[in-house]
Amino acid sequence: MDTVLHVSVSSPYSTIAAHRHSSAKRLVPSSSTACLVSRRGSAGASLQSHNDVFSAFAPQQAEKLSRSRHTPISSTAVSAFEPSPGDSQGNLGEDGESLDWRQAALVVAGAVAGLSTGTIPALSAGDGGGFGGFISGGGGGGGGGGGWRFWLENIAWADARKDEEGADAFDSHGLQVGRTVPVSKLNPSKRYKVAEVVLIDKRTNQPVNVKDAFYELVTLRAGGVATKAQLEAEVENLMNCGMFQSVEMDGVTNLDGSLKMQISFTESQWQPADSFRCVNVGLLSQSKGPEGDEKMTDQQREELAKSQEEEYKNRLRQARPCMLPKSVEREISSWLRGETRVTARMLQRIRDRVQKWYHDEGYACAQVVNFGNLNTNEVVCEVVEGDITKLQIQFQDKMGFPSVGRTQEVIIKRELPDQLKAGNIFNIEAGKKALRNVNALALFSNIEVNPRPDEDNDGGIVVEVKLKELEQKTAEVSTEWSIVPGNNGRPVLSTIQPAGSVTFEHRNLQGLNRSILGVVTSNNLFNPQDDLGFKAEYVHPCVDGVNNPRNRTFRASCFNSRKLSAVFTGGPGVEDVPSVWVDRAGFKANLTECFTRQSKFTYGLVLEEVTTRDETSSICVHGARTLPSGALTSDGPPTTHSDTGIDRVAFLQANLTHDNTQFVNGTPIGDRHIFQVDQGLGIGSKNPIFNRHQLTVTKFIQLQPEDKLDPEKPPLVGVIHGRYGGCLGDLASYDAFTLGGPYSVRGYTMGELGAARNFLEMALELRVPVKKTHAYCFAEYGTDLGSSKDVRGNPTEFFRRAGKGASYGVGVKLGSIRTEYARDCNTDTGAIFVRFGERF
Repeated sequence: MDTVLHVSVSSPYSTIAAHRHSSAKRLVPSSSTACLVSRRGSAGASLQSHNDVFSAFAPQQAEKLSRSRHTPISSTAVSAFEPSPGDSQGNLGEDGESLDWRQAALVVAGAVAGLSTGTIPALSAGDGGGFGGFISGGGGGGGGGGGWRFWLENIAWADARKDEEGADAFDSHGLQVGRTVPVSKLNPSKRYKVAEVVLIDKRTNQPVNVKDAFYELVTLRAGGVATKAQLEAEVENLMNCGMFQSVEMDGVTNLDGSLKMQISFTESQWQPADSFRCVNVGLLSQSKGPEGDEKMTDQQREELAKSQEEEYKNRLRQARPCMLPKSVEREISSWLRGETRVTARMLQRIRDRVQKWYHDEGYACAQVVNFGNLNTNEVVCEVVEGDITKLQIQFQDKMGFPSVGRTQEVIIKRELPDQLKAGNIFNIEAGKKALRNVNALALFSNIEVNPRPDEDNDGGIVVEVKLKELEQKTAEVSTEWSIVPGNNGRPVLSTIQPAGSVTFEHRNLQGLNRSILGVVTSNNLFNPQDDLGFKAEYVHPCVDGVNNPRNRTFRASCFNSRKLSAVFTGGPGVEDVPSVWVDRAGFKANLTECFTRQSKFTYGLVLEEVTTRDETSSICVHGARTLPSGALTSDGPPTTHSDTGIDRVAFLQANLTHDNTQFVNGTPIGDRHIFQVDQGLGIGSKNPIFNRHQLTVTKFIQLQPEDKLDPEKPPLVGVIHGRYGGCLGDLASYDAFTLGGPYSVRGYTMGELGAARNFLEMALELRVPVKKTHAYCFAEYGTDLGSSKDVRGNPTEFFRRAGKGASYGVGVKLGSIRTEYARDCNTDTGAIFVRFGERF
């Protein structure tokens, strides 16, 4: 079973104007983000998400672009395509021409996974102060570095090209060493090697830290080669991004002929603000208003500014409140009040804080797209939260092409959480829940949940659920040999004769997930008629109707099984006790109602015939043990309630389970509570009326957080386990509770401690992680609470068993195998046991 959750969102492109150095229109993506979440396997899956933030917006070779690093974390992981330090001409286009990083961003629209976009702020600023608004600047007065709109653009390079011969070649500057040369004074025919890139803040006249976010806007990289035209284009791009009020670039000559590039800038600033507001602009159309023109008069500019201001106010009235909590808004407002000016860095800090809250809460497709109301007392943050506009279910064939599915869509939609339906905000946790729920149907070999941009609604998301169905009819034949504990607990073959089973299943009848299952088993394939078991079951989900929210499943089965009874087992020193086999044949029908994913309630009726047999398959009426003379006793405890070796009984059965355990690197963490009741109806042999009940409580406690250095390492876990059982009324010996064995008190064989009407069992276990698995130590205790004597014939005393006992030991788990050394406190001896499956 493969289940994959893809998350891919990208918004349409917006046409905006750059006012600093060019009035030409340019296309940029107004907002886009992409992430990929995958899960392999039906359980214990890992989650990955990719949000590619490009630290260098330069064209890379195709083979370099294909490399990415994936860091799996709980909700979001960053995967960046970064240039190698030795890449030459890391910021240059073909034929010496600079590549406009805005235009390069176009080719990644709608990219999924391998090449997706990141978020880098870019500001389209106006020529002066004013209201600050929606489309473009212009007009107004005051406020150095003012602007109408602060755009947070997503920019990614996807231009891949082959290396050219001689790409590392460069020309020496031929100037005096240590000289500072403006870019405008460089020789246009030379190719200059960039030895270092330094950003200098003009206001402080100091270099900024290399980790500063402004470095993300610079496409120049140390080791690259550039011409004068390309360096000038770099200055143009930096000016047009809107983060800077002014940008200058100089080259400092080095002894080896290279240049150290110094980029001096003045950061854009706006008037101080004291409040912050967040709005959701998802699904709002990007209107195209009037644009400024260099030939406009002052009056026309003023009228344009008023028009844009009114248009922006109308947009804010149409916008919905965002999900950002008031506490975060107050936190950001306090930041604004603590500053004398609103700066580009402050807006970047606000963007990061807002997006961090959304992504921490699982809203992986939420994106800050704009800041408005700059140069006013309130900063407005516009967010596209990821509104779901449509839910689509698509079936695929084995090759991944669309096909017609057998499953009715209503069966699938029942399992999808409401948060994935139209009108909600996409949440990654809802996607994971959808994977779990649909996977639980056991109808599909592959499941994908893939949100994609809605082409008809700006900022909207269409959630696609892609499914590959399993074969409707299956059959399977298997053989096996049983391994049982031998002397001192060593594993031995129970018999050289192989066992086997034939299984057939017809699933998804009428496309409603109804199924028929049949299993035929035998412990001796050489003579299957001697020991033939079967089970035929019909499963009918949604018994109240597919449109009824009540989740109940009906099951009906007929069965015939044989098991070795642990009630008639000898205690320490009692050997050669003849085995007693219990055959059960009958009919069972029940309803299972799921209240939540963790809680379910099963109730139904069981009608069965129970026959006890000896090793020759003859009906056995009494248990027996071997006397010193070698003869068998004839006064052993009765095996059935009717004393005939055959019981017929009808009873009601109910089971309430609450299980909130979750797997952390293969180890369960959480609580599991199970309460089961069997109530005899007084129908059958000697009209048995009884009440048999048991309660099991198990708690898995994580004792330390996950190891950040080794995230796949299982955690240190403590286990507390308790089980109580009791019976009232007519109890047949074969239904007595047994103590001892791999799933009771370890260190003893099955039933070695006794058979009781009431019992109490307690266990402690400490699981210590080791490489790819865990070792553990344990201590257990079980007692019959003095009730063994109340079982008919007192098999505990007859077979010389203690009725209580304790044990302790250590073990290691390898896959599904448990290898344990357990110490029997009753005899003060120890043995090594090899067990299969989990103890709890």
